[in-house]
Amino acid sequence: MIDSAGTHEYHVGKPPFPLAVEMAKRKGYDITGCIARRIVPGDFDRFDMILAMDGGNLANLRTIAPTRSKQKIELLLEYGDEFHGQEIPDPYNGTEKDFERALAMIEDGCAGLLELLKRTTLRPR
Repeated sequence: MIDSAGTHEYHVGKPPFPLAVEMAKRKGYDITGCIARRIVPGDFDRFDMILAMDGGNLANLRTIAPTRSKQKIELLLEYGDEFHGQEIPDPYNGTEKDFERALAMIEDGCAGLLELLKRTTLRPR
């Protein structure tokens, strides 16, 4: 299971920014049904990994996570190739180019994570 949550309550209950919806649609993603939510304590036990987009959110997550869950928290782009180790800038209120770049960075991190999971969890029978 994959989910998305913020570390603050800025947009809780709201749909994605319209330009985010448009840029995602251009790439074949439908995010129209997504609603912003804030991470809750149970998320740290429910999910195997907690991936942050930037250092600020990474620090917030490490501050609020129970000690038993801190090892689950990483930057998404630790798994990226093209953007390895970088932070994904928040494109909110930005330009199309800002949203395109953020999406390219997210795709890079997700592709690298998927490859790692294929190698480590999908073994031939």
